[in-house]
Amino acid sequence: MSRTNSSGLRRDLELIDVLAQHGELGVTRVAQLVRREKTQVSRALASLAEEGLVERDPDTQGYRLGWRLYALAARTGEAHLVATAGPYLRRLVGQMHETAHLCVLRGGDVLTLLSESPSHAFRGVGWEGVSVAVPATSAGRVLISDWEPAVVRDWFPPERLTAAGAVKFGDTDALLKEIARIKARGYATVDEEFEVGVVGCSAPVRDFRGRIIAAINVAAPKGRLGDKLDAAGRLTARIATELTARLSNPPAGVPGP
Repeated sequence: MSRTNSSGLRRDLELIDVLAQHGELGVTRVAQLVRREKTQVSRALASLAEEGLVERDPDTQGYRLGWRLYALAARTGEAHLVATAGPYLRRLVGQMHETAHLCVLRGGDVLTLLSESPSHAFRGVGWEGVSVAVPATSAGRVLISDWEPAVVRDWFPPERLTAAGAVKFGDTDALLKEIARIKARGYATVDEEFEVGVVGCSAPVRDFRGRIIAAINVAAPKGRLGDKLDAAGRLTARIATELTARLSNPPAGVPGP
């Protein structure tokens, strides 16, 4: 039985691989490429479509990769990101003695994937798995800092900025000016904008294509970090750049920091 199941899995993966290489294809063309009978391929593709691994275009009747594959790939990418980022966050915590977070964008919110804290552990709440609105946080502003202005305007009209508690921005133009400032400096800061008595800074982490995929964030009481916020931002940006380099060009056979 195991050999039969293994053989069936290999045949299914062969179909997925063909669609990954060639894009949308009809059943006949897929059958030609894998050198199998059309009826067998049709049944296999229909079964894969039921599980969301492929999908069929209702107009062209062609098959392409399905939503579940992309969802699995995203989760795998985030797992790799968390595993790789841990040592970098711990190094940042060791130098600043403040809490550091790894954040990503999920829809219109910022989600914290990983947190590292120093021994005095300034953490009012556990942030891992918690989502917050984008505009009110330094991490959120960093995560959208490579968006086109038209996209920012579409996602964050004035009424949404108000609802998100982004009191610093009276309109979207103010948010766009802040984004330009983030691009120029390489990091973002907040001063009691998200929470009274708390300041923070964030810097972008990029993938091998140069796209922002995450932000490293540091948050602390204003009494400890307020007068060192820009220095903290520069250090966070340097650590984020090093993480970006590791994600883009992992050294063969060399462990992380």
